[in-house]
Amino acid sequence: MYDSIEEQNTTRYPELDKMTDNPLHLWEDHSKDSYMPVLGSGILSNEQFDIILLFIIFTLQLLNNCAIIANSLSIAVFVKLGFSEPSNISLTALAICDLISAVLLTWSNLCFLLTYHHVRLPFHSTNVYVLTGGAQWMFLSRTVAWITAFISFERCLCILVPLKVRRLMTPSGTFVVMLIIILFTFCPSFFIYIRYKFVWVFNPYLNITILNTIPVNSEFAIQFEKISLVICGVIQPLLAFSIVLICTMLLVVQLRKISSWRMSVTSAKSQRLQPEENPAASSSPAGVRISQKEKRLVKKVVAIATIFIVSYIPTCIMVVCNVLFDEFDQFGFYRRLFFLSAYITSLGQSISGSVNVLIYYKMASNFRSVFRRLVRLDRQEQKRNERK
Repeated sequence: MYDSIEEQNTTRYPELDKMTDNPLHLWEDHSKDSYMPVLGSGILSNEQFDIILLFIIFTLQLLNNCAIIANSLSIAVFVKLGFSEPSNISLTALAICDLISAVLLTWSNLCFLLTYHHVRLPFHSTNVYVLTGGAQWMFLSRTVAWITAFISFERCLCILVPLKVRRLMTPSGTFVVMLIIILFTFCPSFFIYIRYKFVWVFNPYLNITILNTIPVNSEFAIQFEKISLVICGVIQPLLAFSIVLICTMLLVVQLRKISSWRMSVTSAKSQRLQPEENPAASSSPAGVRISQKEKRLVKKVVAIATIFIVSYIPTCIMVVCNVLFDEFDQFGFYRRLFFLSAYITSLGQSISGSVNVLIYYKMASNFRSVFRRLVRLDRQEQKRNERK
């Protein structure tokens, strides 16, 4: 047994022998890379590049801490509210995904900072992180996108065909849809273990044996990676982004119709016209006659979707670059740009996950009342009033 372990620990992989103390290779000279001069020896030196990346990472970690706290509170509030409303189920699933994303990004930042300070680790932090958190975070961002797309699409249907949707969108039906989305978007992240595997590697430069990852160069693994990249890496995020964008535009149009119709009705009532004499009321489409509660929910969905659209634009750009440039990935020649782009993308998604709780608090009175009781704001306000 011990002989086999020793033999495994001393396995040599020539492609990994040139590994330095810094797994990100941020200090290497990429003179052959036509895209690197703008970030390397051209406009920015390696030291300046490191400072920018460190600033992004510290900012990202601050947002991660906010996202962890905010989404934990959101989940607790939705649990107290119950899941009789289908929207509570989808918003809870969204909060859970944002919470896990923040935890995975915290693990990423920890790996990088330990490496940056030359802490000797028993594993190659960047490569190991890709298989223990990076791939899961990337696919989880697709899950967030599709949950947001479902929420936006469901609100559109509630306005356009409200009676039919209310029969279909039951709490149990929404729960099933959430499971399907997770199976469709997040579970494929574990397919990365078909293309890459963990190995113990002896590195002569560091004179230690560490855990690393190497690609599996079988024809099946390579073809499987290409297919999964097209489906999960390109089609899924761009399609979800398109659905959210189109549904948000439709919701905004409907909100404007509702506002203009209510203004015309209010104006007619001010002139003391009877309902049958009100041409605006008689010609108003049935689709815009929704309750104030529905209107507030639509506004909340529009706000969530708008923030998602803005924060997800860097992801779409990164997906396009990944398609256009074969070496633009965590193991390729443009890995330096890839990691910088990934952290910028993470910033946008962390912002989106952090501010959703503010939208819930601002636009949902029931969420606000439970939230205030949960963090005991009502008691503090009552004590202040008693002191006065």
